[in-house]
Amino acid sequence: MTITQLQYVLAVAEHQNFTLAAQKSFVTQPTLSMQIQKLEDELEIQIFDRSKKPIQLTEIGKKIVDQARNVVNESGRMQDIVDQQKGFIGGEFKLGIIPTVMPTLLPMFLKTFIKKYPKVNLKIEELSTENIIQRLNEGHLDAAIAATPLEHDHIKERVLYYEPFVGYTTETHRLYEKKELKIEDLDIDDILLLEDGHCFRDGVINLCKTPKSIEEDHFQLESGSFETLIKLSNENLGMTLLPYLHTLDIKESEKKNLRHFEAPRPAREVSLIFHKSELKMQIIEALRNVIMSVVRGAITFHNVEIISPVSK
Repeated sequence: MTITQLQYVLAVAEHQNFTLAAQKSFVTQPTLSMQIQKLEDELEIQIFDRSKKPIQLTEIGKKIVDQARNVVNESGRMQDIVDQQKGFIGGEFKLGIIPTVMPTLLPMFLKTFIKKYPKVNLKIEELSTENIIQRLNEGHLDAAIAATPLEHDHIKERVLYYEPFVGYTTETHRLYEKKELKIEDLDIDDILLLEDGHCFRDGVINLCKTPKSIEEDHFQLESGSFETLIKLSNENLGMTLLPYLHTLDIKESEKKNLRHFEAPRPAREVSLIFHKSELKMQIIEALRNVIMSVVRGAITFHNVEIISPVSK
């Protein structure tokens, strides 16, 4: 039994196809198949049911894959130990970021991080929270930035910052004349929401604490981006709520439409998350320190440090 054989097993388990797994593993399909067959012969079991399309794991195969993932992860820990001993911060690091955070956060910290840690090869993907959790569990991401708490047993969370909610309303809206908003001012019926699947949407709905279902038959507009929500609000179709960092980049002519909440301000918790077995802790800590210094500085500078988290 070799680490390489276990890596091939994990590749087939993920892609459910020998040819695709071989391509992703940068070997020929016969080589990959032969090595998996050798492992099955050695263990005297069948890991994959090849009669099904796509290929499925057998019951014992599922247990083998779980153990193989642990063994492969632990094998990488030796190099991680050496890197930490040497104080080396470098190598490939795969980071996922949710869509409602990526456009504003990434430009704030990326240049600083690259300059400070030039030996780290960052690979960044925009992913939903659901996909992030799956990829962390499968070992395809080293860490991610997401709204928390997530409360997953195998996922660790390190808080980066609390980002306040900010109201956006135009002159025809009932709340336009208010200098500061209260949570009880909100009505789900006249709030423009992100599409289903965005955790920021869930935070807004929780904030409204409405007893009504938003599926009731009434006028409701939803969008996949904050930019679209702002444009819809400018057309007097309702107000919306924005994450604070997003408001720093809106047009000067639109800033008059922003309304902060009375203290303690509702906010979402944004954290750096990673699997409990993650190896590259020196990079995770470096990334966390850079982001915290940049973002918290921006939030504190704008006098919005007094906040209260909103549960997802």
